[in-house]
Amino acid sequence: MPTPTLLVLIPLTSENRALIGAFFGIVDASDSSSRDEAIAAHGENVRAVLTNGTIGISATDIGRLPHLELIGALGAGYENIARDAAKARGIVVVNGAGTNDDCVADHAFALLLAAVRAIPNLDGACRAGRWRDDLPMQPNFSGKRLGVVGLGTIGRKVARRALGFDLEIGYHNRREQPETPYAYFDSLMALAGWADYLVVTTPGGAATHHLIGADVLEALGPRGYLVNVSRGSVVDTAALADALAHGAIAGAGLDVYEGEPAPPALLTGSERVVLTPHVGGRSPEALAASAALFVENATRYFAGQAVLTPV
Repeated sequence: MPTPTLLVLIPLTSENRALIGAFFGIVDASDSSSRDEAIAAHGENVRAVLTNGTIGISATDIGRLPHLELIGALGAGYENIARDAAKARGIVVVNGAGTNDDCVADHAFALLLAAVRAIPNLDGACRAGRWRDDLPMQPNFSGKRLGVVGLGTIGRKVARRALGFDLEIGYHNRREQPETPYAYFDSLMALAGWADYLVVTTPGGAATHHLIGADVLEALGPRGYLVNVSRGSVVDTAALADALAHGAIAGAGLDVYEGEPAPPALLTGSERVVLTPHVGGRSPEALAASAALFVENATRYFAGQAVLTPV
């Protein structure tokens, strides 16, 4: 059987390219300027696409790939993949569910600790020669209340890490999960009003657009901290900037934000927010695991077997 042609819409490490290249003929279109050219030149032969949730693939581009059978998302996200267009064509969509959960949960805690204890600001002050007596004291981190918005796999891992800090845990989901030992809140407002820390791990997409707005931030309160490791669209940037500027909340940690990859201009001037450039799920281990899962899914699909992580 000839090697299937794979259109790659995202950058790959050399190790992952070698792994995937052992099973596919790779057509590289990892930047927007090369995509049209690659599809025009190779679209007739493409049987699989590798992308991620941020880049996705449009219905228009799917329409230009007449023999496309499989779309893979490197990582858990798939919100910008035109799934309706794929479904209409019978194209199978898979993702890297579970491959970067630990990395994202670790990063969520790094952001939360950094925000509550003001680590970036203290680092800057120390380098500038300022001693502790000139600086405001930060609150204890442990012994507080942590609210998880979206108790999926990553949310559960965040909650598990919270136990080590003696945090009381609550969560909000569309449906209660009776098997969990954590307190369930049937409204996001109720959870925000209860919590000291609010960690957002819900999926992106239209259903959660601006889920965290001015009302939720007001309920979180002037001693509350927000962390978002889901998708930038979930948090209303303007509302968050206003809340930080006026002390409606104490601080925030964001790995994702609206308008990526451009930095969030409304937030970059605030010392109350810790920002990282959407790296929560990125580590050598996580990327290698996601690439290996894509290869396993693709191998199964082209052998006529069920895929492991269908979307």
